[in-house]
Amino acid sequence: MAHNDDFNHDHDHEHDFGEGDSIVLVDEDDQEHTFTILEYVEIDEQLYAVLLPDENPEEGAFVFRVEVDEDGEEVLMDIEDDAEFEMVVGILESDDFE
Repeated sequence: MAHNDDFNHDHDHEHDFGEGDSIVLVDEDDQEHTFTILEYVEIDEQLYAVLLPDENPEEGAFVFRVEVDEDGEEVLMDIEDDAEFEMVVGILESDDFE
């Protein structure tokens, strides 16, 4: 799983996007990248989205925190805390995760 430092995620994200749907994110150079939503995961009452880049799937999945903005819209945010990121990846990669 890759850390998400290069993407802006303050795009509206309707939760009616489901697993297998595509979403476009814009990187820090204003380049658009298309991702496939692999899954949504709730861990300790926090929702996360796992996305696979369509351009380079061998690069691995990206994990984003799903938050709600002031308008009540869901947005994708970077996981800035390394400990939180490692915890989420550890759970996703564990044999106990279903």
